[in-house]
Amino acid sequence: MLLTNVAVEFRIPEKGDFIDVTAIAKGVGKTGFEMEALVAVSVTALTIYDMCKPVDKAMTIEGIHLVRKSGGKSGVYVASP
Repeated sequence: MLLTNVAVEFRIPEKGDFIDVTAIAKGVGKTGFEMEALVAVSVTALTIYDMCKPVDKAMTIEGIHLVRKSGGKSGVYVASP
C-alpha cells in the first residue's frame, strides 16, 4: 500500500454553528484508503476542537463517516444521503 496524497478541506457555513471537514486520500495498492481519510478528518476535527475550546468547552465532534469509496476488494461504496 502506497499512500500518495491526502487532501483535507474544511468550511464554515455562513449560517451555521459548525465546521464541515472533508478529506480525500489516494494511493496505489490493492486496498482502499478510507481509514487514512477518516483519520485525517478526525485529527483535523480534534485540532479545531483544541484551538477553540477556550471559547466553547461544550463543543462536540459528530458525524465522522465514510461518504464515498472506490477501489479495494469491495469496489465502489456511496453513502446514503
